[in-house]
Amino acid sequence: MNIAVHSPALIIAIPLLGAFLTPLIGKLGRRVRDAFVLIILILTSIIGIILAQQVYSEGIIKYTFGAKIPSLTSPSTISIPVRIIFEIDGMSIFMAMISLLLAFFAVLYSTSFIKDENGSDRYYTLLLLLLVGMLGMELTGDMFNFFVFIEIASISASALIAFSVDRGESLEAAIKYLAISSIGALFLLFAIGLLYGQYDALNMAMIANSLSNTYIDKIALILLIGSLAMKSGIAPMHMWMPDAYGEAPSSVTFAIIAATQASLYGLIRVCFTIYGKAFDMQAIAGVLVALAFASIFIGATMTLIQSSLTRAIAYAAVAEMGYILLGIGTALFLGVEGHGVTALKGGIFHIFNDALDMGLLFLAAGSIIYATKERDMNNLGGLARRMRFTTIFFLIGLLAASGMPPMNGFASKILIYESTYALNPILAIIAILSSILMLAIFVRIFYSVFLGPENSNLKDIKEVPKPMLISMACISLIIVLFGIFPSLVVNSIVNPAVHALSNVDAYIGSILGGV
Repeated sequence: MNIAVHSPALIIAIPLLGAFLTPLIGKLGRRVRDAFVLIILILTSIIGIILAQQVYSEGIIKYTFGAKIPSLTSPSTISIPVRIIFEIDGMSIFMAMISLLLAFFAVLYSTSFIKDENGSDRYYTLLLLLLVGMLGMELTGDMFNFFVFIEIASISASALIAFSVDRGESLEAAIKYLAISSIGALFLLFAIGLLYGQYDALNMAMIANSLSNTYIDKIALILLIGSLAMKSGIAPMHMWMPDAYGEAPSSVTFAIIAATQASLYGLIRVCFTIYGKAFDMQAIAGVLVALAFASIFIGATMTLIQSSLTRAIAYAAVAEMGYILLGIGTALFLGVEGHGVTALKGGIFHIFNDALDMGLLFLAAGSIIYATKERDMNNLGGLARRMRFTTIFFLIGLLAASGMPPMNGFASKILIYESTYALNPILAIIAILSSILMLAIFVRIFYSVFLGPENSNLKDIKEVPKPMLISMACISLIIVLFGIFPSLVVNSIVNPAVHALSNVDAYIGSILGGV
């Protein structure tokens, strides 16, 4: 079998097979199971690298399950692609790389963080299924398959959030996440049904080519944006995120960040690829910019009043989603040229940076909970004396999330500020001031947890195990490298993603032109 040719199928098949084999391998012992799961993720990542090389060298890759795509020019075949199709372009593979990276380090961190022998087999099975859902969302070219994969990710994520069954807060957060996800999924399915009823098509390229700016098209667009914004944790539909992020095990939160961004990818794909050619998106862009500032404001102000360390970081994650949406909304408003391209680069670059920065903060918070069994910042203090490496990693994370140079967050936020200033200088000033406010809040949190007087009950704590430290160290290294060499990152992986979103005709032509 030619691995390169079938890499789009293998990148889904390998973790799916691993998910169902994990409980069986677990019978051989914890170490064997952990090694097996890591090998599965390494193999999947290798397939992802092969697929990325294909995309960057050959352009859009299309893969049809079961049969070839029918040609529009052939009278002997039907003219509408009805088969399951994966269509991988620069944006798809960009998101897939984020999902693979976060899943790998989540599992590496979990090998020490998760101690429950009775439930750990199920834990790793669910993590692999979550990865399958994320990758499927990012690679599929079919709207209904996108719905199926988003449901796989949502169900897996809700079960993972409830993994700590001894904590009522975790169960409550999982139920809330599942309820909100179900509502969002119903809206999404209804929108897909409207488009299918109008155009007899589920393929994204076919729908994009067929849109005729009807009233039903507009209703479907509103439903799609509402459902995907809800699943992305964008204010005022963010109510699930502080609970889910704050109460789930930190390794789970690290993985769910990628799932949340996969939903955001769906929103971006709808706005740029499916509707971007047939619709004037300026009104939608204005709504997205408004939602972005709502997310930034609510996230920053609610972070200020939290006493739980993980909930404080979770509200900061809401604010960071606002910055991504600000870049995307500005690009839609200005168009994909000039400052609009800059905005799109900043927004897409910040997707990766946000995953790394907030993920590192959650892993550091998980290390603190692992060592102290405490989430309340009022019961912490002086940890820098006992947990030096975790202190350094948390400091790197907070500087990056606040957009301080030379961290990666500064590189992406400066692009967003520049383009937003072209849209409206006042908006850029508000965005900058909000980042400064977040820095002040994070400094207060850092002082409360790591500096200040040492809690007398925490004098016997020690640093966390090496796999947890290695995970945080690797993420920290990537953050610093992205900050020092931003142009290398932008040129190698961000620009192809921007080109993919701005060149809708190529996306449509790759499918409707046949093989």
